[in-house]
Amino acid sequence: MIARRFLLATVAALALVPLAEAAQDKVEIVEPWARASLSGRNSAAYMTIHNHGTEKDELIAASSPVARVVELHTHIMDGGVMRMRPVNAIEVNVGEPAVLRPGGLHVMLIDLTRDLKAGEKIPLTLRFRNAGERTIEVPVLAPGATGHGHGHGHGHRH
Repeated sequence: MIARRFLLATVAALALVPLAEAAQDKVEIVEPWARASLSGRNSAAYMTIHNHGTEKDELIAASSPVARVVELHTHIMDGGVMRMRPVNAIEVNVGEPAVLRPGGLHVMLIDLTRDLKAGEKIPLTLRFRNAGERTIEVPVLAPGATGHGHGHGHGHRH
């Protein structure tokens, strides 16, 4: 009886592995980039996230060894002044990409452990509610860049 329960529990656990892998395959991160840091204190990462699954997902957290704190942020108008505010999650709807860009949603890299230099790549781990964790390499563009192929001639596509 115990062996049968163990076998059923093992089969059930193994059945979940393909589901987790399938969920992760449904999220696609396109053209990630970050700005080089001018002061060495903070930077931000941007990207477009596509959800090719059948259910809404959410980016719920991020981390990187280049920053002591990593938060999800947005910009809002507050009394005629544009201000950054943390958000708990960034929705990634099916068929509607989540666009993280300057002046909008972004991943804030706070209290950098070192300067970020244009031309390098930094690791960034994104945690999704359904798709789990995904670590990506993020190209660092010039401090004033506005995205891949834009800005000061330092953009490029991946």
